[in-house]
Amino acid sequence: MPVMMEKRYDALRAVPDEKARAAAGEIAEYKESISDIRSPLRLHTWILSFNTALIIAVVGKLFLTH
Repeated sequence: MPVMMEKRYDALRAVPDEKARAAAGEIAEYKESISDIRSPLRLHTWILSFNTALIIAVVGKLFLTH
């Protein structure tokens, strides 16, 4: 169940239905575009973490063998 955002709910209740529906649709589009960004961001975070661990392992191996 989604959490209700009281300030947005109160703001939408204070305007006519047509404007409230338009604003609700705009909020939904915004949330959709944010979710489109989050998926590649998670992949980039994973790649960056893997590369950092690999670099630390290589540098550690270089310093521990000499």
